[in-house]
Amino acid sequence: MSTPLTVIGLGPMGQAMVGKFLAHGHPTTVWNRTASRADALVEKGATRAATPQEALEANKLIVLSLTDYAAMYDILGDQTIAGKTIVNLSSDTPEQTLKAAAWLAERGAELLAGGVMVPAPLVGEEGAYVFYSGPKEVFEAHQDTLKVIGRTDYLGEDHSLAQLFYQAQLDYFLTTLAGMLHSIALVKTAGVTAAQFAPYLRDNAESMTMYLDETVRDIDRGEHPGDLANILMMGATADHVVGASEATGVDAELPKAVQSLYRRGIEAGHGRDNWTALYNVMKPSAG
Repeated sequence: MSTPLTVIGLGPMGQAMVGKFLAHGHPTTVWNRTASRADALVEKGATRAATPQEALEANKLIVLSLTDYAAMYDILGDQTIAGKTIVNLSSDTPEQTLKAAAWLAERGAELLAGGVMVPAPLVGEEGAYVFYSGPKEVFEAHQDTLKVIGRTDYLGEDHSLAQLFYQAQLDYFLTTLAGMLHSIALVKTAGVTAAQFAPYLRDNAESMTMYLDETVRDIDRGEHPGDLANILMMGATADHVVGASEATGVDAELPKAVQSLYRRGIEAGHGRDNWTALYNVMKPSAG
């Protein structure tokens, strides 16, 4: 069954989503501050709205693909939104998501918060998924429409959960990408090309999944046996990475952050524990 909807925000992600909605037969109205970004979508069958209010009036289901939640206030602040379901797929903090839910509720609108876990070219493709949180009945009412942009992973009524999961995934993603760049910077100081180092980096990257079960088990049990490797041993390695970085002139801020984590783990009495005990340094302190 086709469901009409409006998409506001036509960056690469917004354009990709509109393309999928149209391909699956959902009449889609679009608006973007830079109107020309809608041109190609209009050629594919989208309806261009001249103003945000016109875009809002066109449909009950409104999907936002913006830089952050501040952009939502900027666009919707002076508009009539009562009776609308706002699916905000923009990035922000869990705290800002809760504030947005309250702001929309005061104006008679419902928020379904979301986070798209693939880049724009993979929207709607195999393996794509989107976190959602908010009122269950709102999610269920629009699930069939939303699933065309990716698997719908509903996390619960708490509006903040989708952003919490989304940012947690990006936390791992961004940190991993930074580590990749730093390791390449190290070997290139010896005249090694990134392509030469790539096979070893790929082996390392692919091996990371083997640590996941160990990490989950230790953290959920609250036990961190250090019989195979411990924080003292791995902390020494962290010192060596910092030393290699400083000796070669590579920026050392990233490995210094990791070094600090290991040093604080030792200071907290976890030196003989498995590296997973560093979780106790990261987690919120009691009280």
